[in-house]
Amino acid sequence: MLLQTTNASLRQSLDQWFDVHRIEPSIVGEVEDMAMLQTLGEHGLGLFAAPTVVRREICRRHRVARVGELDRVRERFYGISVKRRITDPAVRWIADEAKKRLFT
Repeated sequence: MLLQTTNASLRQSLDQWFDVHRIEPSIVGEVEDMAMLQTLGEHGLGLFAAPTVVRREICRRHRVARVGELDRVRERFYGISVKRRITDPAVRWIADEAKKRLFT
């Protein structure tokens, strides 16, 4: 496995999943940067975990394939704005979609 370093939220969630399922992965690399992790995976150096929300883009860009999904492994994303009112159309769309998915 190619993994992010232990301070990354996805890594912490993966480590918990491995513990629950009593899996001890063979770790071939630990990196800080998700782009580096994906590039190493693209070159066949190991499997890596990535958020499902960007799966298609990662598969297209790095010419990799999804081999499965892990239940209960989560990564959190935060959007922080200094303004009370969101005026940027892209940010507005993201906020609206997040509200729809979280509160419906």
